Amino acid sequence: MDGGNQTRISDFLLLGISESPEQQQVLFWMFLSMYLVTVVGNVLIILAISFDPRLHTPMYFFLANLSFTDLFFVTNTIPKMLVNLQSQNKAISYAGCMTQLYFLVSLVTLDNLILATMAYDRYVAICRPLHYVTAMSPGLCILLLTLCWSLSLLYGLTLTLFMTKVTFCGSRKIHYIFCEMYVLLRLACSNTQIIHIVLITTGIFIFLTPFGFMMISYIRIVRTILQIPSASSKYKAFSTCASHLAVVSLFYGTLCMVYLQPLQSYSMKDSVATVMYAVVTPMMNPFIYSLRNKDMHGALGRLLLGKAFRKVT
Repeated sequence: MDGGNQTRISDFLLLGISESPEQQQVLFWMFLSMYLVTVVGNVLIILAISFDPRLHTPMYFFLANLSFTDLFFVTNTIPKMLVNLQSQNKAISYAGCMTQLYFLVSLVTLDNLILATMAYDRYVAICRPLHYVTAMSPGLCILLLTLCWSLSLLYGLTLTLFMTKVTFCGSRKIHYIFCEMYVLLRLACSNTQIIHIVLITTGIFIFLTPFGFMMISYIRIVRTILQIPSASSKYKAFSTCASHLAVVSLFYGTLCMVYLQPLQSYSMKDSVATVMYAVVTPMMNPFIYSLRNKDMHGALGRLLLGKAFRKVT
């Protein structure tokens, strides 16, 4: 049997962050708690936006999709990790690993593109308010979201197909919480120069282009806000962008800690940064977007009070 076929039927071992039984128990309860908080928080955001007509606007339409993406993202990685922390068998099949990698790449890309679309929404709302209704029509919002999904799924498929051409040999141990691109490339015994070049070139287009677009949008937004004479109007305009800026900073900050480095320097120390963008960021997003948002507070209150009232009656 040749090396390529052997690669396709082999299992990887997801050893996680620690192999100590005591630490694994602590990690299990920590990640389980974070997963439940993430699921509940994002589901509440989706339900509040879906059932409250006041939130049927472009900004909240994209926010609901961001919450759905975060929900899907953590469900792709954390349940398997929780099982591994409680099990002696930490194996994940080759097909399972590639599937996890595909959704990981696709959903991180989708998060990135949705954040860029939300920045455009804020730019139009603040810099061109008179054109907002026509510039952010329902048809255009659906088109933008469809484009985000299409590009993300295509990008995930492209990188995953490249990974299927990589030959693995020797150790199959992954000292990580999920099947991640850079970690898998460190285990490869075939030439990975081509896929590394593809990663850099496509990464510049998929991630740095939207990031640059967001920066330009916010430079123009800040200029427009500074021209507003009323202090209260300035505060109101900036407050509509503060949550998005916080999420963008958290997302790109943790992502850069992991991926803005040579493949050869990638090591276990990056596990902390990975946990940040893979677990902490999806958990924090609902809190960031609802913390000082009166509309979201009201929608969540009506949603929860409505359910409580129905239980009583």
